[in-house]
Amino acid sequence: MHDQAMNPTPSAYAYPLLIKHLLHTPLAHAPNQEIVYRGQKRLTYRTLGERIARLAGGLSGLGAQHGSTVAVMDWDSHRYLECYFAIPMKGAVLQTVNVRLSPSEIAYTINHAGAEILLVHTDFLPVVEAIKDKLETVRTFVWIEEEGSEACAHTIPFSDEYESLLARSASTYAFPDFDENTRATTFYTTGTTGLPKGVYFSHRQLVLHTITAMAALASPVSGQRFHRGDVYMPLTPMFHVHAWGIPYIATVLGVKQVYPGRYVPERLVQLVRDEEVTFSHCVGTILHMLLNCPEAKDVDLGKWKVIIGGGALPHGLARAALDRGIDIFTGYGMSETCPMLSLAQLRPDSGDIHTEEEVRLRCKTGYPVPLVDLRIVNENMEDVAHDGKAYGEIVVRAPWLTQGYLKNPEASGQLWEGGYLHTQDIANIDATGNLQITDRIKDVIKSGGEWVSSLEIESLISQHPGVAEVAVIGVKDEKWGERPVALVVPRKGLTTTLTEEDVKKHVLAFSEKGQISKYAVPQIVKLVEALEKTSVGKMNKKRLRELFI
Repeated sequence: MHDQAMNPTPSAYAYPLLIKHLLHTPLAHAPNQEIVYRGQKRLTYRTLGERIARLAGGLSGLGAQHGSTVAVMDWDSHRYLECYFAIPMKGAVLQTVNVRLSPSEIAYTINHAGAEILLVHTDFLPVVEAIKDKLETVRTFVWIEEEGSEACAHTIPFSDEYESLLARSASTYAFPDFDENTRATTFYTTGTTGLPKGVYFSHRQLVLHTITAMAALASPVSGQRFHRGDVYMPLTPMFHVHAWGIPYIATVLGVKQVYPGRYVPERLVQLVRDEEVTFSHCVGTILHMLLNCPEAKDVDLGKWKVIIGGGALPHGLARAALDRGIDIFTGYGMSETCPMLSLAQLRPDSGDIHTEEEVRLRCKTGYPVPLVDLRIVNENMEDVAHDGKAYGEIVVRAPWLTQGYLKNPEASGQLWEGGYLHTQDIANIDATGNLQITDRIKDVIKSGGEWVSSLEIESLISQHPGVAEVAVIGVKDEKWGERPVALVVPRKGLTTTLTEEDVKKHVLAFSEKGQISKYAVPQIVKLVEALEKTSVGKMNKKRLRELFI
């Protein structure tokens, strides 16, 4: 077969898909729109463009070149947004450092990424002071000084301070064109086993993810949308998968953006109220924390749309959010997928549905967004039936999936075995194409010869009014192979004390109705004060299994 290759005009511009091109629209359409930091600092998109240029010039003066890696340790801020653009736009690589890792893990990720320049917020000076002698590639430190944050005594040899660096640099910078497949970002997964793995994305991948996710979020008839009239505030750390890539979407749309700094519940609620925030995204634990924050009781949340990701959306939390008027729905993806793969948006033909059905649909994993080739396969990579019952592993292809793990060919080969990215998530698909994750491969429970979904049991337990949070794990059982164990955090302020027997009876009622197998009823329920989480707020079930055993 002979391809009909294009013969472009010599003077035609090929327009590579580079992050710098995402700035064209907001600077043309919304130059005076606000970007707010902690309710204390306000700048415009026009100023953002100038600060991006100043940062790029300042980093060049410090020796950053095409291909250099610049690492950032900061809270969610306008500065981080500037780094999202300036560093990759000049051809360097942005490493977003997970500040919630242990100091030794932070040092490992910086060394593994080969970062040459490290930008450090005042609050993280103690961490960098402790690891500075272990940093093998960093040759230049830049201090991000924050008013109100007290610097500790340190011996870090800073070359400059962030705002001083920008002030001395020109407000324009000639950002070059280069290959759109150039690596733009690197960050590290926070797995529960082994060292963190480096995930990386190119300019082309980030631009395609931005355009496609923006289209998917804008597509519903009403509700569960992100549009130019919204006010955006991330509640997912900016070090984690580019805050799900949504700051790039918000910037293209030219919407008002609000960055909260360090996550303090009272401040977050205040910003939602005072800045009239209408669109956010977070893990379920963050929303649970905010809904139970005393300051949130009298705040009108009726205009707030929230995507829940990083884990299943429990029915109990969804119902509590809907009761407050929050337009809540699930988003699915993972670090390796940039991350968006699917959204649980209601279909136009949903019509008038009762509350229970609406909760169920909002809590499902949803429909794949455009360009995502998503399959459910068995161990032989054969597709399973789309009947809502047959289950298998989710494997995917999309233009924005990481092409491997940095400097880790063995893990990369496992990730992409058979030409599809393996998510390690077990799921089913119904006849309408709606996806439902039932568990992680490593978390699924096999009891009495049946597969038991820990996520399904968690969702059922979460509906008990006395339950604040719940995690279900499998423990070995001589007779049944494994049995589910429920670890439950009781809701505060109850008039009656929640008991372990209350939880068992609650789940047993669903079993008696035939909704779940009898093997899914936990024989052991343990009331606990808190549940172990990973650095990005997900349930750390590996750690919970270790603690329980």
